[in-house]
Amino acid sequence: MDRAEKKEMVETLNDIFTTSGSVVVARYKGLTVAQMTELRRRMGGAGAQFKVIKNRLAKIALANTADGAGADLFLEPTGIAYAKDPVTAAKVAADFAKTTDKFVIVGGLLGKQALDADSVKALAAIPSMEELRSKLLSVFLAPGTNLVRQLNAPAQNLVGVLAAYKEKQEKQEAA
Repeated sequence: MDRAEKKEMVETLNDIFTTSGSVVVARYKGLTVAQMTELRRRMGGAGAQFKVIKNRLAKIALANTADGAGADLFLEPTGIAYAKDPVTAAKVAADFAKTTDKFVIVGGLLGKQALDADSVKALAAIPSMEELRSKLLSVFLAPGTNLVRQLNAPAQNLVGVLAAYKEKQEKQEAA
């Protein structure tokens, strides 16, 4: 990697660290190509990405963006998982770490704050933004749905009474 490529990689990492909702730092030593491909496929399916990075370049980028927070996480072969949604990358990484013992979450970044491995796992337990939005929408719609149901109840009861009366009349005519 020449100097221009390193500079471009630092700029890319600066962008990742500033625009991502969260960044999960993990060690991947010993993963097979198939496992790494599966991890990337899962990340892509959830709207996140996983990137293998050079630790030195990550530390330079962190010094520029997060005041060096989390620089101690970048030792040994390290990769980062990131997404716009703060929870997505943590969820996928935590799920993948459960399936293979060679993928180890060592920490992460949430904004300019460094997180330890337990904090990342706690972040993974939080519902995603889409889940929260759907729950909030159902809370907003529930009163309107209940109102419509209550307004329809008398009409439904009337239809039921008329249907019973019609059946009674038909039985009387048949007898």
